[in-house]
Amino acid sequence: CQGDGVVKVEMHFLPDVYVPCDICHGQRYNRETLEVLWKGKNIAQILELTVEDAAAFFKDVPSIARKLQTLLDVGLSYIRLGQSATTLSGGEAQRVKLAQELSKRDTGRTLYILDEPTTGLHFADIDLLLKVLHQLRDAGNTIVVIEHNLDVIKTADWLIDMGPEGGAGGGTVVAQGTPEQVAAQEASFTGRYLQRYL
Repeated sequence: CQGDGVVKVEMHFLPDVYVPCDICHGQRYNRETLEVLWKGKNIAQILELTVEDAAAFFKDVPSIARKLQTLLDVGLSYIRLGQSATTLSGGEAQRVKLAQELSKRDTGRTLYILDEPTTGLHFADIDLLLKVLHQLRDAGNTIVVIEHNLDVIKTADWLIDMGPEGGAGGGTVVAQGTPEQVAAQEASFTGRYLQRYL
């Protein structure tokens, strides 16, 4: 299985089928590797832990605990350590990248561009994400967010409202300024809806 934990069975007239490997039983490691334990768990068991469980498991290892904490900070407590990147949604993948950036030493001179980072997020996760974005901003970084969620838009330092329509009818700066300034501009569709949130 080459460490995949599954073996592909090619079907001639149907889609391929993936079955657990007979040798590793889906655990992706050979017997000798699985016999090595740390705090009573082998590598396969550790990779099955959620980020939240792993944070508790690795609390005494600062270099690992710090990286896991950044994943918790961006609302990814539920993903498994060994989860394939191809199973993450676009928003989850962006937040993994954001957590990776957060775990680095901050220079305060980084430009972050995020394309609809709240897509598919629960309201509580949006609040977590906003805290992280504000933390990055407060450290001196610049964050550009393309977003339609008014809960996010109202927290911006500066808005640029593109329009007036989407697609071929758009592409023009309709309004710009603080959320309050954009909300006061009649030409801005975003501003009209934003008034209710301020």
